[in-house]
Amino acid sequence: MEEFQQVAPVVSSLTDEKRVAFYKKTYTHLAMAVLLFVIVEWVFFQIEPLVNFAFSMTQGWRWLLMLGGFMLATNYAEKMAHKTHDINKQYLGLLLYVVAEAFIFIPLIGIAMMIAESGGGNILNQAAILTLSLFTGLSGVVLITKKDFSFLKSMLTIGFFIALGLIVAGMLFGFNLGLWFSVGMVVLASGSILYQTSNMVHKYSEDQYVGASLGLFASLMLLFWYILSILSND
Repeated sequence: MEEFQQVAPVVSSLTDEKRVAFYKKTYTHLAMAVLLFVIVEWVFFQIEPLVNFAFSMTQGWRWLLMLGGFMLATNYAEKMAHKTHDINKQYLGLLLYVVAEAFIFIPLIGIAMMIAESGGGNILNQAAILTLSLFTGLSGVVLITKKDFSFLKSMLTIGFFIALGLIVAGMLFGFNLGLWFSVGMVVLASGSILYQTSNMVHKYSEDQYVGASLGLFASLMLLFWYILSILSND
């Protein structure tokens, strides 16, 4: 989980006008990150060797290698976005995170596109609608109630470590994690959205809107991944 370097008063202590302005900046940057993800994903799918390479990395131990690379890249991106006072580096961290997400999504989105082409319905649109609806509802709960969900941090950390262990075990011993694992990850991603939105309200300072948007984007994409996984396996 990210750390916070506060150089200004936390958002919850600001006037209503400044607090609303911070929320607007954060969600504007989140929307920009989602749009950039769509653009980068489209560009990636125009590069056939890159798509083939991404699909080849889903086999056996290569998936663990790809997952490890993704975690290193996103961890570095989070540090850039949260631990520097240089706005250019914060934006670079957000950009790196979006590109890393777009790359690791290539196989899953490719499968969804193949299902659509075979008459299985446009599950990409369905997953996007379900994800945005759930994200909006969960964020609304925090913004309306102003409840502090920081107590979820330890539970989320344990949950993510258990999930990572199951993923590694599944790859090493060749068993399918199945539908219920994806359902569990949707629950975990939902908790992460509550936690990240709560951080935006209670933990961040006025000038940390880029880091706040990255945290929300990470949780949103995790939710999208597992909702899309569930629909792809129906």
